[in-house]
Amino acid sequence: MQTTNSCAKNKNTRENFARKLPFLLSRNKIISAIKNFFASENFTEVDTPILQYSPGMEVHLFAFETQFNNINGIDSEKLYLHTSPEFSMKKLLSFGLKNIFQFTHTFRNEVVSPTHYPEFTMLEWYRIGYNYEKLMDDCEKILRESLSSIGTDHFEYNGKKCYIKDGIERLTIAKAFEKFCHFDILSTIDNPQKPTTKLLKPIAQKLGINVSEIDTWDDIYEKLMFEFIEPNLGIDRPTILYEYPIHQAALSKEKDGNPNIAERFELYVCGVELANAFTELTNRKVQEERFLHDQAEKKTIYGTTFPIDYEFLDAIENLENCTGIALGVDRLIMLCTHAKDITDVLWIEIPTI
Repeated sequence: MQTTNSCAKNKNTRENFARKLPFLLSRNKIISAIKNFFASENFTEVDTPILQYSPGMEVHLFAFETQFNNINGIDSEKLYLHTSPEFSMKKLLSFGLKNIFQFTHTFRNEVVSPTHYPEFTMLEWYRIGYNYEKLMDDCEKILRESLSSIGTDHFEYNGKKCYIKDGIERLTIAKAFEKFCHFDILSTIDNPQKPTTKLLKPIAQKLGINVSEIDTWDDIYEKLMFEFIEPNLGIDRPTILYEYPIHQAALSKEKDGNPNIAERFELYVCGVELANAFTELTNRKVQEERFLHDQAEKKTIYGTTFPIDYEFLDAIENLENCTGIALGVDRLIMLCTHAKDITDVLWIEIPTI
């Protein structure tokens, strides 16, 4: 049985660091290229706190918890390491800043895998006066600049290759399910705000998906995505998956002319989800309703919940029309350098994980 010290020795050795060094030097080049892109677009780089009163409201995200102890030894307050800098960055936008970006360490208390580490680097940026289609163009430019900066022409992971020369494929959720599952996913939504499993469950079972009695519509949807959709996205060329059902909108606004669809997209390369983007919701009342719904659902499923950041909701009232996106930097570097594991592109690993 290994001790903690021996685990640390096995991970963080001179030999392992020497093996990783080419990936890490490429990491610096890629980040510099991305910063140059934002400079050319007249963005302002910002730096927001990692410690937050509310770490994020997504139902299935888990945060690291800590405690602030005041000097008097009496007052204390529960705080969290953020799961995204989104709340803070939108507060800055509400103060009058325009186009902003930031690289930040981000924390999600989830299972370690070849594509996920509990502490990772996130790139987040916002544009005032645009919708999410502008961010699709940004993604293509950033992918091109990232590859060019290290002198390669393709992304690679798990034997899958992806080239940017023909641009990015844009695929709606509806078309993706028609293409890979051969049915209309939107027709299985009997309640736009909270669909039941009545229509989706029998279709999924016919496709060989194991559906339990406690599975929700979203649970079944995620199983179908994992089995049939995601492995086929970003193959040969990057894929943008867009027009999500409105109940999966998170912090995005509804599509103009279709209140059942959200202006949200995700970017995939080599079957790996790389970024998540929204045309930002600027309606305080609707956002508060979504937060309350997410609080209740998280409490029902996991027996816990996070507080609502009402300062953030106040900021929404002063937010201009804008669009924002979060991109996993470590994943991008892994795909650019053809590394096999996300830890290959981290300067040093946490000894006990």
